[in-house]
Amino acid sequence: MGLSPLERARAEAVLGWRPATWRPVHGGYTPAARYVVTDGAQRAFVKVATNPVTAGMLRREAQAYGAASGTFMPRFIGWSDDPAAPLLIIEDLSEAAWPPPWTTARIDQVLEQAAAMHAQRVDLPLLTDVNPRALDGWSSVARDPSAFLSLGLASRAWLDAALPALARAEADCSVEGEALTHFDLRSDNICIGPGGAMFIDWAAAVRGNPALDLGFWLPSLQLEGGPAPESLLPGHPEVAAAVSGYFAARAGLPIIPSAPRVRDIQRAQLGFALPWAIRALGLASLA
Repeated sequence: MGLSPLERARAEAVLGWRPATWRPVHGGYTPAARYVVTDGAQRAFVKVATNPVTAGMLRREAQAYGAASGTFMPRFIGWSDDPAAPLLIIEDLSEAAWPPPWTTARIDQVLEQAAAMHAQRVDLPLLTDVNPRALDGWSSVARDPSAFLSLGLASRAWLDAALPALARAEADCSVEGEALTHFDLRSDNICIGPGGAMFIDWAAAVRGNPALDLGFWLPSLQLEGGPAPESLLPGHPEVAAAVSGYFAARAGLPIIPSAPRVRDIQRAQLGFALPWAIRALGLASLA
């Protein structure tokens, strides 16, 4: 469904010019409407909420753009709130390189920009303020293992033996920190431009633990042909436990109607996060 005349008029007011073309862009894991708009040499990317979930996400993303800035972020053009359909406009990055494939140089660019991001101090909520149970994954699995076991990754015997160590390590992982953290780093949110790596989709941005933020990227990186997580984040078994627990508690749950592809990517990331935790904690192999 296309934008209404009122929504287009709101976008034009933010842009300060009238696009000649509105090209729909498909992608992402939520049903927000996305467009690349152009008028001659002028280009921009417009994202419009389509339901209450995406409306809340866009408001949080606008908050992040208001609090942070740097070469690791796209240029923020503007924002228009609306009870039903807020819209956000940033620079168009369709000409950038979007991994995969991953190369050592691209990985290094992401690490460099992640360090710059984590060096910023911003006025955003703490992770615990936004999601108090963000790292309750293995404890949740212990309370009800059925969803995790339905994935077929591990036997009940393996889970019973491994759960105490996984839950202890997860509990040792601090979410606290004052660093600007993205907490949704994956290749679909990372591009490589002339100035280096840039991160998009800032709805989950908070103040938090930078090692945990980086740790959430690493299973998806290995999924796409990158190195094992511990080669980029050595010596953090608590992060490996927390990341694997997050996906273990969610990947087997019912599909989210407003974001139907999320469970698939969570399952795929768990396939690399769980072996990372097993190696980091010296647990028995999956069985």
